[in-house]
Amino acid sequence: MFVDSHCHLDKLDYENLHSGVADVIEKAKASNVTEILSVGVTLDSFPDMMALIEPFDNVYASCGVHPLDVESEFSLERLYEYASHSRVIAIGETGLDYHYQPETKMLQTLRFEQHVELAVKLNKPLIIHTRQARKDTLNILRSGSAEKCRGVIHCFTEDLDFALAALDLGFYISISGIVTFKQATDLKEVVKALPLERLLIETDSPYLAPVPHRGKQNQPAYVADVASYIAKLKGLSLSEVGFKTSNNFKDLFFR
Repeated sequence: MFVDSHCHLDKLDYENLHSGVADVIEKAKASNVTEILSVGVTLDSFPDMMALIEPFDNVYASCGVHPLDVESEFSLERLYEYASHSRVIAIGETGLDYHYQPETKMLQTLRFEQHVELAVKLNKPLIIHTRQARKDTLNILRSGSAEKCRGVIHCFTEDLDFALAALDLGFYISISGIVTFKQATDLKEVVKALPLERLLIETDSPYLAPVPHRGKQNQPAYVADVASYIAKLKGLSLSEVGFKTSNNFKDLFFR
């Protein structure tokens, strides 16, 4: 069995590729994907995402504002209200992205700090996006006592030193389809070095479809391909990777 620990169900193509969320879930089930975490990126889109997944007990939600969406409408009161929902098991996607929007660095930092504070207050894990912001990301997590709520560095593409620093804070490392890409040589070495006990797997769908689906829109069913690639990299059985990453998901989000 597998868990897709990070996807965006509200962004999949329901006009051409899927007849609805139930169709996506059935396709995932056919690939032994039993649970899915649908991740929020703005407050405005959160209610619609929740309505979309509400009928499905095996689909959970997170609530947050993506660092590339920090200029969207925001209020701490709304964030707290949405994040307190019983189906919300994590805070985020939040973090820092200096690659695409370095001009919003100050606002990204403020929003990130606010998310960390809320996650600690609610005792819900953080879902972290970081790009070209390693030092600031770690500094904010440390200064905000993020080890109290823990979390995950999602769609990991950083180096081993960053990964180990995140592990020291009690965080997990989530591996996406990027690891299957030919040019991701450094990431492959990081995955080999990290303990399976601290890894999660994800699709980040509809983005970053793994080989052999690259070029198509991603979907939760494809997380099984990520698990298969990790198993080969680490010399493990597919069942072991599936079992352990699923237990890791439960340990982080349902402890």
